[in-house]
Amino acid sequence: MEIDCLPFRKTGYFSKLICDYIEEKETLTSLYGQFPKLENFERQIREKNANFSVSGRKTLVKSLKAQYVDVKTSSLTSENIQSLHAENTFTVTTGHQLNLFTGPLYFLYKIVSTINLAKVLKETYGDYNFVPVYWMAAEDHDFEEINYFNFKGKKIQWNKNASGAVGHLSTEGLDEVFEIFSNTIGGSKNADYLKNLFTEAYLKHKNLTRATRYLANELFKEQGLVIVDGDDHHLKKLLVPYIKKDLFEQVSFTSVSKKISEIQQMDPDYGIQVNPREINYFYLKDGIRERIVERDGKFYINDTQLSFTKEELLEELQTYPERFSPNVVARPLYQEVILPNLCYIGGGGELAYWLQLKASFQAMEVPFPILLLRNSVLIITEKQNEKLDKLNISHEDIFLKLHSLINKKIREVSNIDIDFSPQKKFLEEQFKGMYDLAEQTDKSFLGAVKAQEVKQKKGLDKLEKRLLKAQKRKLEDHVVRLTDIQNQLFPGQSLQERQLNFSELYLEHGEELIPMLLKHLNPLDLNFLVLSIK
Repeated sequence: MEIDCLPFRKTGYFSKLICDYIEEKETLTSLYGQFPKLENFERQIREKNANFSVSGRKTLVKSLKAQYVDVKTSSLTSENIQSLHAENTFTVTTGHQLNLFTGPLYFLYKIVSTINLAKVLKETYGDYNFVPVYWMAAEDHDFEEINYFNFKGKKIQWNKNASGAVGHLSTEGLDEVFEIFSNTIGGSKNADYLKNLFTEAYLKHKNLTRATRYLANELFKEQGLVIVDGDDHHLKKLLVPYIKKDLFEQVSFTSVSKKISEIQQMDPDYGIQVNPREINYFYLKDGIRERIVERDGKFYINDTQLSFTKEELLEELQTYPERFSPNVVARPLYQEVILPNLCYIGGGGELAYWLQLKASFQAMEVPFPILLLRNSVLIITEKQNEKLDKLNISHEDIFLKLHSLINKKIREVSNIDIDFSPQKKFLEEQFKGMYDLAEQTDKSFLGAVKAQEVKQKKGLDKLEKRLLKAQKRKLEDHVVRLTDIQNQLFPGQSLQERQLNFSELYLEHGEELIPMLLKHLNPLDLNFLVLSIK
């Protein structure tokens, strides 16, 4: 195994905001609390410990035990759940949608990053316990985002009429998806494992939440992973005081809106990931998950006939807190209210919206967690490595956009030098004399000289491009091979981890896949990882 690292900025796949954040740009310090360095966790531990109650721990453990009542898990996971009673136990957390069969490959990277961070923290702060947590986004309602996974370039999709929270969805109909998948992956030992895993998760559990819990538990139970479903009456009860502030005081809307204005002033290229609403909660009941909106002192459930007075809504909240579902702005707060959490591990898009939320946490008097960019990985097989070596493509080269990669390599292998930089420099020197002459005789000719220089430079550019195009045709086989290898490693001109499903790698590596990731992913090394299998 050969390991290489690239700065995230050099990959070209991460936003300016995230690159500036992981490079600790000073102008961003107001957007977060502690930066993700090992020595900063001590302060985070003290802050969280001072702001998390014993009663909250009891409620959390009670809910987790109820959620795990029918789940066969490891002794380590059971010990981790029980340890949350203790005031010296803290969590590190990642979250993800209930994507079919884990969805994109980075589902694994998120959880492995979380598990490995918990291990590193235990090695450094031995007096404390650290529990890796996967938060299931069971209340999301974007079914089209989670109802498929890709396998060897083919989209395997679950077609179903769906509404409300995806975690409530019946798994009925997934037997058809299984048949398609089963007929695609062959009959090897590793293929049989994947078939059995899919069957046990989706064909033997009644809804998507239970199926996803089974799947994540099977993959990571030996590492002590604890899986949390926030769609829970008792856990939501802990959130009630904060829901009130959002419903009736618009605390999140005011604070996040102000922070967005600050971010836009910092740099217009940062962009805004999410915008807050006056009310950042949905109403969740009987297959619906619709926004709560307020008009003229009355509260309506969007696109339904349901409405409440303020008093009625308060009574509903106190009696049925599980019916109040946080949106993307409120969900991070919910997580930090119910977990003794130190750090949230997420992708670039997730961290971009978390960086908008610190003021909201301060207004709600909830500690803001450390934000850590999850590990990102490109895995290169032995055969792919051979192709890269033959084409003399470096790991840095392969991250170039396809046309840039082709242009660079064609210039390198061409038997003629298609680079007109020397000619352009010579042209500039020639025109310098013309500028001097015009300056001494008639300055009105300076514009004409400049126009002529621009015209001739454009002519050289055009000629250079035509010659390069002709050379590409001449070296067509080389272009085809360059295109083929980059399309293998960056399917759809996107990162491998955003397109491939873990099953594709499991077929090749089997039960060694997750141990390989656990061995090589260092969550506090803020670089893009390239794993080359030799």
